[in-house]
Amino acid sequence: MSHSSGKGEEAFESCQIKGVIFDCYQTLIDIDTDEHRLETYEIVTKWLAYQGVKIKPEKLRDTYMFKVREKMEDSREIYPEVRVEEIFAEICKENSIWRIDEKSLGVETSRVFRAASMKKLRPFPRSIRLIEHCINIPKCIISNGQRVFSELELRFLGLYDYFDFVIFSSDVGYKKPDLRLFMTALKKMNLELEPTCVMSIGDSYENDILPARKLGMRAMRINEAWEQLGLKD
Repeated sequence: MSHSSGKGEEAFESCQIKGVIFDCYQTLIDIDTDEHRLETYEIVTKWLAYQGVKIKPEKLRDTYMFKVREKMEDSREIYPEVRVEEIFAEICKENSIWRIDEKSLGVETSRVFRAASMKKLRPFPRSIRLIEHCINIPKCIISNGQRVFSELELRFLGLYDYFDFVIFSSDVGYKKPDLRLFMTALKKMNLELEPTCVMSIGDSYENDILPARKLGMRAMRINEAWEQLGLKD
């Protein structure tokens, strides 16, 4: 499918791109969340009351932030990542007033937390057209996201099935700009010997552009990709 201004399409295709790696948030998905406001935790604690967990909003917020920070500091990774469902499972177990299945409740609490913090969630129309332009090229997503809710957001917005696979930082315990995420993507696309034929597209120079270029890949910011292909809202 072509949505180009001609010259831009030539520039993109002249690279002989055999694979494309996309970032997720602020690249494919326009999102705005607030995980610090007390109102977010008030909603979660009200919901938790029906699950057998008794905790005040202030305590939930402080405990959540503390446990995330603690796990990050305990990690041996340079760019550590946590799994939020494990954090919430611990909190639920510590504050339960009847027998609960903390593992499954941790998953559900993570999603309620995400919904409570959400202020905006929508795809970028230009990014959908960009994906469609690359329809016959292997594509993946590397995201500093939490699979427990990020995969559902991609599916809900109709984006997930465009991609051959999605790598979330929560899957592996470390996040971008760790080069291993990009190396894994190259290997899964069978292009580890041809990094110059792979394009990384994202909104962050530090997370999406620099690590890709260190591995010999091509890289551009999402707005540059939109401009090159002449994509308009």
